Amino acid sequence: MERYLLVALGGALGSALRYGLGAWVQGVLGPAFPYSTLLVNLLGSFFIGLVLRLSLEGVLSGEGRLFLAVGVLGGFTTFSTFSYELLTLAQGGEWAKAFLYAGLSLLLGFLLVFLGYRLGGALVG
Repeated sequence: MERYLLVALGGALGSALRYGLGAWVQGVLGPAFPYSTLLVNLLGSFFIGLVLRLSLEGVLSGEGRLFLAVGVLGGFTTFSTFSYELLTLAQGGEWAKAFLYAGLSLLLGFLLVFLGYRLGGALVG
């Protein structure tokens, strides 16, 4: 039961962080492109790489990994929103934006999870 509580509390925190950051980014950059979802997913990629590496190195407990990776980052990242926004761009005939958004999300997400993982190793090594 304790593990479920850690995930639930982390998820609530991550969701609130996603909402706040997303609203701020869209307010600054506007709605012409899904900047907020892109940023959230990229930050989530970086931090999940960092958290998982720190967990593998024994710096972070199993409970800490659950709270942060499954809870906070699970609530923070927005893959379902990403998929919907991609569909919306495609349905609106904005294929260049759709491919740009998908490409940036995948390539930069992979790069950032790699960098987060490497940073975690550097912090303990």
